[in-house]
Amino acid sequence: MSFAALICVPDGRWGEAVPPLLVLREGRPATAEDLTEFCRGKMVGFPRPRAVDFIDALPRNASGKVLKWVLRERCW
Repeated sequence: MSFAALICVPDGRWGEAVPPLLVLREGRPATAEDLTEFCRGKMVGFPRPRAVDFIDALPRNASGKVLKWVLRERCW
């Protein structure tokens, strides 16, 4: 993985969920199952992501900050 971002999205059970949005490195394929299994071995209980979303690139402004509002619009 080369970049990651976390955003809040609506969740029926908890009110909000925080799915990771990941940009993978070229030549380093991974699946959502690979990453959730990795997290299962490193994290316990509710902080573990139930879903992982892959994106091509993180939207950024001119100074390089991630535009989380653009990511939220994509997921809501």
